[in-house]
Amino acid sequence: MGKIIVSGASGQFGHAAASQLLDMGEEVIALSRSTDKLADLAARGAEVRAADFDSPDGLVEAMRGGDKLLLISTTLVGERPRQHANAINAAKQAGVKHVVYTSLLGARKPGNPSVEGFDHIATEEMLEQSGVAYTFLRNSLYAEAVATAMAIPALTSGTKPENAGRGRVPIVSRDDCIATAVGVLTQEGHENKAYDVTGPELWALPDAMALVSEMAGKPIEVQDVDDEGMFAYFDALGVPRKSEDVDPNGPIPWASEGMVTFGKSIREGFMDVDSDDVERITGNKPRTLKSVFEQYQGAWPK
Repeated sequence: MGKIIVSGASGQFGHAAASQLLDMGEEVIALSRSTDKLADLAARGAEVRAADFDSPDGLVEAMRGGDKLLLISTTLVGERPRQHANAINAAKQAGVKHVVYTSLLGARKPGNPSVEGFDHIATEEMLEQSGVAYTFLRNSLYAEAVATAMAIPALTSGTKPENAGRGRVPIVSRDDCIATAVGVLTQEGHENKAYDVTGPELWALPDAMALVSEMAGKPIEVQDVDDEGMFAYFDALGVPRKSEDVDPNGPIPWASEGMVTFGKSIREGFMDVDSDDVERITGNKPRTLKSVFEQYQGAWPK
């Protein structure tokens, strides 16, 4: 096995993936804009290199010697295709043979309204045309996000506006997404394939909030709103609608357009996907939503 490059290795996903690869005895090249956050990986034998997908300069050198790349999608909606193109071009020039990319569940289904998905479609198409082997990990909604970013404000206010209606989504733990990525990077036979990385159950978001309410012993009233009502909710919180209006260093580093169209895509059935890919690749059943709620329950308002 050659060296495995992990991009965004200072983020939660990348750091955990790099750590698990080191546990397995793999040679790891850990990339980040902030290499000071990678000291623990360096101490365990990872090669730590500075890399910035906004600037192609130095990217080829950063990836040199790597055989596979875990390309973790960047965070700024709308900017990702440009950043990912820089990474893919550099990987190809550096001789990387296989790129494993964290994509989005249902993104390639025709008519999906999710603007988050547009970036992933563009990146998947670039990889298909790159001449480098690829694997697409189409990750579902993170259970950890539901347990924190959704649950905490809902418990605090007692209400949760929601535009996803009764659409179903197989909410998945980030742990299972990471384990699936590590499996694909360390096993044979995953080239030029796409996997649906999903949890074990399909959830309507109002039912997920009902479980939060029950476990916390506090009421949450889910208010069924249309897309405009969802925008109004985020407007009231001071969230910019468009990603180009986001201040990356501001208190809210994301735009509501991504969240609202994500909810719409759930409502319209684009994420209603039942898959056993996680278990087939990792050998383990994926975590339930309840188990992730139990993990984060201590952070919920009393």
